[in-house]
Amino acid sequence: EVELAESGGGLVQAGGSLRLSCTVSGFTFSDTYAIGWVRQAPGKAREAIGCFSSSDKSTRYGYSAGGRFRLSGDNSKNTVYLQMNKLTPEDTAIYTCGANFPYCNSDLFLFHTRGRGIQVTVSS
Repeated sequence: EVELAESGGGLVQAGGSLRLSCTVSGFTFSDTYAIGWVRQAPGKAREAIGCFSSSDKSTRYGYSAGGRFRLSGDNSKNTVYLQMNKLTPEDTAIYTCGANFPYCNSDLFLFHTRGRGIQVTVSS
């Protein structure tokens, strides 16, 4: 069974940074994986942040990345990191990672398996 474990969320002041982690496990049917992130703030539509593909370490970003967010990965740990810089209160949301196999889905919102989500709160 594929499982995702998210970590790194919490409270940060505006202008600060956070790094979220998403570790995928339990997949035996693919040599490669891709992990993407989406977020949803209360009362707002979901936003696609981007996707990281372990096969070639390529990334694809959605509109909400805004140049302040960066995806990277450690294949030895089956982990993808979302580095978020210059955070503003508008970045407050639940951030959810999801996995696809073997590559990123063309639709950044669609996942084979989705994590539970992690809260990020940016104070002003």
